[in-house]
Amino acid sequence: MYQYDCIIIGGGSAGLSAALTLGRARRKILLFDNGTNRNRVTQESHGYVTRDGIKPHEFKEIAITELQSYPSISISDQTVIEIKKDDQQFVLNTSNNISYLTEKILLATGIQEEFPIPQIRQYYGKSLFSCPYCDGWELKDKPLAIIAESEAHINHMTKLLYNWSQDLIVFTNGHQLSDIIQNEFQRKKIMVYTAIIKNLHGDEGNLYSIELETGENIVRSGGFVVPSFYRPNNLAIQLNCQVDENGGIITDNAGRTTVSGVYVAGETEKAGPSSLMIAAADGFKAATSINLDLTLLRF
Repeated sequence: MYQYDCIIIGGGSAGLSAALTLGRARRKILLFDNGTNRNRVTQESHGYVTRDGIKPHEFKEIAITELQSYPSISISDQTVIEIKKDDQQFVLNTSNNISYLTEKILLATGIQEEFPIPQIRQYYGKSLFSCPYCDGWELKDKPLAIIAESEAHINHMTKLLYNWSQDLIVFTNGHQLSDIIQNEFQRKKIMVYTAIIKNLHGDEGNLYSIELETGENIVRSGGFVVPSFYRPNNLAIQLNCQVDENGGIITDNAGRTTVSGVYVAGETEKAGPSSLMIAAADGFKAATSINLDLTLLRF
């Protein structure tokens, strides 16, 4: 059975950052990455200093090339399906029926989106986005749609986006807004459509218009959607990591979970969206905790 100091599950910026830090600390590391990170549909990544506008696959290629400079780091595209604790170590089983043994585990599998209407996925990452800080600049001053169903999310996203474009129309997909919110939007000349969305029209990921069940077809050239987010696996539950009332994995703010030997970094921790830079910082922080704990255990 293959044995490692730490196995990292997830090859987004959090996992890649952690692998680099631990590799430089001369730890024997295995990084699992099955290529399902959610920014794979994104055309460009923004806000990461020195890498603004880079394509996500190029970002990953650069990171993997850097990791290959460190002989103690291995990378696998297998999917981890089960983790069990065996005495003071962990046994990981993959979809290829291969088992691995490790002293420490870092969960960095990120999150995935669920959208209020299925057609959004055809446009997501090209003309519809979820983060204004990541993609607002590219859509500045354009006629934008805001697609969301929760009043709190609609209120937050609309006010935030108004800084990038004042040509905004809100689509609630059948949900009503309070008079207070509607009046605030009306003062800013922001229209609100509460009818159910029938279809999105466009070509090759470029949004042209939004069709409502009322028969109206409103022209828009892009916009922002508020998805819900979920963890793509139950590995944290398998490991008995404690979660808070909001579903976030409880940590010591340095990556350590309530289970000895199990760490978490990036979007996995809160099951909420983050940025490349913040996730990478989380990965570095968790890696230093892992290295310190291995050092104290063996010294």
